[in-house]
Formats: sequence, C-alpha cells, structure tokens
Amino acid sequence: MTKKQYTDEHAEAGVTAKLPEIETWPNQYPGYEIEITMPEFTSVCPKTGLPDHGTLRLIYTPDKHCLELKSLKMYTLAYRNLGIFQENIVNKFLEDVVRAAKPVRATVIGDFTPRGGISTKVTAQYQKSK
Repeated sequence: MTKKQYTDEHAEAGVTAKLPEIETWPNQYPGYEIEITMPEFTSVCPKTGLPDHGTLRLIYTPDKHCLELKSLKMYTLAYRNLGIFQENIVNKFLEDVVRAAKPVRATVIGDFTPRGGISTKVTAQYQKSK
C-alpha cells in the first residue's frame, strides 16, 4: 500500500486566506467587456513549496461597478507567498471578483508555466442570474 502524497490540508491550502480587498468604482456605461491580463502572476505550491508562475486573465462585463486596478494589483500580489493549488487560485480569484463587483458575467483563465513538462490551463466562469 502506498502512502497518500497529497492531503486534505494541501487541497484546502490558501482557499480561505484573507487577501486585500478589491475596491470598485461606479460604472458609467452598460454592455461592454473589460479584459485584464496579469502576465507575472506567482504563487507557491502548497505541497512542494516551489513557486508557480503564470498568466491570469480576467474578462468581465461590469454591471454597476468596475474593478479598481491598483487594489486588484495588491490583491494579486498577495498570492505571491500563498500556498495554493492552481485550480483553487482561479476559482478563488473569480469568487472574490464576483463578490467585489457583482458583474454581469466574468471569466478567469489561469495559464500556468510548465513544470516537469506539464502545463496547466484552468478556466472558471460566472454568469449573473436573471
């Protein structure tokens, strides 16, 4: 029998971390899309402690609020020393954006740099209920 390599603690790492608040400002126009690319995203693998690198892309249609970019940058930088799996990064990022701005729809794509010959691309989406 082999020993389990990944634990529930690894899987849950970083998911409930307190990160800086994402601020918003009042949207002036309806029906348009905003795309924000963060090409130097970094975090830490919760199992190995090794750094993860990648590009995060956020595409959203604002409703009443737009994301304030400096606060989004500070939020993103907080992942730098956070142990969290790549799949959880993308889903937590989307959850926090939706909580802050309440957009019409949003997509977060994490395109992570290959490690050990394997690259990972994770996509999470949100659509406001009508």
